[in-house]
Amino acid sequence: MPELPEMENYRTLLSKQILDIPITGVTVNRVKSINTEVETFEKQLLGTTVVYMERRGKHLIFHMNTGGRLVLHLMLGGLLYLGTEEQRPDRTVQIELDFSGVKLYFIGLRLGYLHLLTAKETEEAMSDLGPDPLDRRMTLEKFTARLKGRRGILKTTLVNQHVFSGIGNCYSDEIAFIAGFTPGSKVQNIVQSPEKVEKLYHATQSVLREATAEGGYMEMPLMEGDTLTGGFDHQCRVYDREGEESPSGGKIVRVELAGKKAFYCPVQQHDA
Repeated sequence: MPELPEMENYRTLLSKQILDIPITGVTVNRVKSINTEVETFEKQLLGTTVVYMERRGKHLIFHMNTGGRLVLHLMLGGLLYLGTEEQRPDRTVQIELDFSGVKLYFIGLRLGYLHLLTAKETEEAMSDLGPDPLDRRMTLEKFTARLKGRRGILKTTLVNQHVFSGIGNCYSDEIAFIAGFTPGSKVQNIVQSPEKVEKLYHATQSVLREATAEGGYMEMPLMEGDTLTGGFDHQCRVYDREGEESPSGGKIVRVELAGKKAFYCPVQQHDA
């Protein structure tokens, strides 16, 4: 599932390509991917422009010149591709937005969605999200405060979108590796130690910033000539690398924690 770095990468690249360009065509191939009647969806988007791109957690928000919003959540398996009709990817496309000859293809929205909302509805939909871990206001003190009083394991806490928004299965494992804690470490044990919580804070910052700078781990480029997207794919230290050797020399182990798969290195990582 695309996480914070992947969606931030999409936001950055799309902001350079589609802003202020009129939408001249709208195609909906899967009605369940939108939240209105197809005719309404098309009517409200045709002739409009995107004036600003925003990311909140794993969501991408298209700010329209009408004051409305398009809220995207790719969920599991979702992808974006920007190109001409001749460059159309050989994938199942649920929605297409034609920006005056260049189309934005929404792919793999079996669980994901593109919802047309008002500004107020968007704020209501985002109201339960925790703060962005890369927000400049996310200091060590505020990071610690988000974890205080919480019980449970590190893995499920990091992926809880009410605690922090944007972290999923991949980066929770990468963060735990850099911090040196097993994914099953108890959060209350980490918070009780200023040194441990500081390690977790810096690991969160460094992993997410590194992955964002490298374009995340998406499997295909956003557009022709895009060499950034997916650049972090081969740099994951532990995620989805069961049985391989970690950078610390240990054999990576896969475990199931609260119904989620987790990968860690027993040489580098220990219970907090």
